[in-house]
Amino acid sequence: MQTNKTVKPNMKKGEEKGFRASFLRVFGKYDLRNERQFIVFCKWLIFIVIVLVVGFIFIQHSFEFEARGGWTAFFWLVAVSGTLVLAEGLKLFIVKGRARVVLYILDALAACGFTFVTDGTAAMLVYMLVLTEFYIGTERTRPSAILLSVSVPLYVASYLLQNYVLFKWNADLLPLLTQLISAVFALVVHFVIVQVGQAFYRQFLRLDKTLKELDASKKELEKAYAVVAEVTALEERQRIAKDIHDTAGHSITTVIMQTESAKLLMSSNPEEAKNKLVAANLQAKHALEELRDSVHLLSGLHENQTLKTALEGVIHESTDGTGITIRSEIQEIKVSPAKFRFLCNSLKEGISNGLRHGGATAFWFELKEAGGKIEFFLSDNGRGVEIDKLQVGFGLSGMRERAKSLGGEVEFISEKGDGFELKITLPVDTEK
Repeated sequence: MQTNKTVKPNMKKGEEKGFRASFLRVFGKYDLRNERQFIVFCKWLIFIVIVLVVGFIFIQHSFEFEARGGWTAFFWLVAVSGTLVLAEGLKLFIVKGRARVVLYILDALAACGFTFVTDGTAAMLVYMLVLTEFYIGTERTRPSAILLSVSVPLYVASYLLQNYVLFKWNADLLPLLTQLISAVFALVVHFVIVQVGQAFYRQFLRLDKTLKELDASKKELEKAYAVVAEVTALEERQRIAKDIHDTAGHSITTVIMQTESAKLLMSSNPEEAKNKLVAANLQAKHALEELRDSVHLLSGLHENQTLKTALEGVIHESTDGTGITIRSEIQEIKVSPAKFRFLCNSLKEGISNGLRHGGATAFWFELKEAGGKIEFFLSDNGRGVEIDKLQVGFGLSGMRERAKSLGGEVEFISEKGDGFELKITLPVDTEK
């Protein structure tokens, strides 16, 4: 059995009732982080408070006008109240620019009139509200200070005139002077508070603007970093692709040439053909390792491997099953990923060239750090070559270009019949 339930409509988010809702509808459109809108918002509040205070004073004195001077006092109260509210309304809604000076004068006269025809803190509050409306309307302190210097004598004159009319100086002057001094002090303190408040507010706006600019700059930098990271990744892929072409591609080409040569020598010189096949096999292993290294670089598998371990691995792969001897002395040096790859590839290229072109059977390799430099040295016992007649192929020329891009240099030393030496010098990384 189903029961009917009365469902009350849910109030939408932000929907309010009562005074809060009315306040938000009227003032919610003002952005308090915008100085112009903030001033308009403050002037609205001042206008509302002035209307409420004037209304309170008017009602209070309406019931007591007989005791406060009769109909003449009541008439003056109506005049100053109407003048003040009218001037404030015109400034807020209609009159703009320099024409508002006349209204400020009317404000001042009306405020003085309140001081004359009334007494108590309400009149002082009206006087301060009128001054506040002027203070917040100007950005400079000097005009506000000038107004204060004029307003204080006006207030004193109004206060003294009121007491003369009411008491004919027959009252005790000490309390009157005490009240007067307190009122002047209050006007000065009010001026200071408003100026300090404005200074803090404008400083807040400047800081807020700076923070927004910093946020915008941060977003722009993040976009720029993203673009740089993308470009860097693309350049790294292109560099690795070039490494594959210059190392593995070159090695595979050499393997093909050696196997073709071995096929031609198979019947006429089996021993030489065998040597070429051995060299081709070694070169093929190197090419395979180069391809693996490139794949590892792309996948980040070299991150946990030290340079010394990687170089020792190259030496082990080169000597495994080939019959050649490679002695080495390797220091543990921390280098950038780019130098890491370059040094490993250079060792492979140097051993491969020694085997392929020099017929070397033994190598000496040394890597050390000295004098702020990384020193790479590889020598072999091969046939050597006259350095003037050295034909620098793709591998050696690529080695030179890569060393130059890393801030280093490459040197080739050789004499015919006296082996071949490869020296590479690179700067030490400043951050390790």
